[in-house]
Amino acid sequence: MRRVVITGLGAVTPLGNSVKELWEGLLAGRSGVARLSCFDPTRFSSWIAAEVKGFDPHRYIDPREAKRMDRFVQFAMAATQMAVEDAGLVFEREDLERIGVYIGSGIGGIAIMEAQKEVLMTKGPRRISPFLIPMLIINIASGLVSIRYGLKGPNSSCVTACATGNHA
Repeated sequence: MRRVVITGLGAVTPLGNSVKELWEGLLAGRSGVARLSCFDPTRFSSWIAAEVKGFDPHRYIDPREAKRMDRFVQFAMAATQMAVEDAGLVFEREDLERIGVYIGSGIGGIAIMEAQKEVLMTKGPRRISPFLIPMLIINIASGLVSIRYGLKGPNSSCVTACATGNHA
């Protein structure tokens, strides 16, 4: 049996968009839960959530690519880039067939699903994006990370709601 060693960290969270911000928030006892700001929640019974705020995907992803990604994929790409940089990985010196990617998400592309439902209801089925399914499915995150870094090892993903972090 071989050991798995975590050599780099990356984080996009309600407490901050870096490992440093996350750690400082945890040590300070801050909560990432606040009144919803990404939409008007007044028609719902709960108005709070743990939203990621201040995230700029263009720091990590070309704007044209980012337009074809759900927000959860943008988070995955950003956190992966942070972890790779933190680890000091230089993929040119590695056997890319021995490096795999395993990414978990609580639900996958829910934002694109909601947006495209609106398109369907207001403009009809012919106006739905041809990128809907690739933007929606959970394994697109691990696939795009593998493509970005040229990784050819095992590639998988999981969706197990709140337990996803434990499984990944």
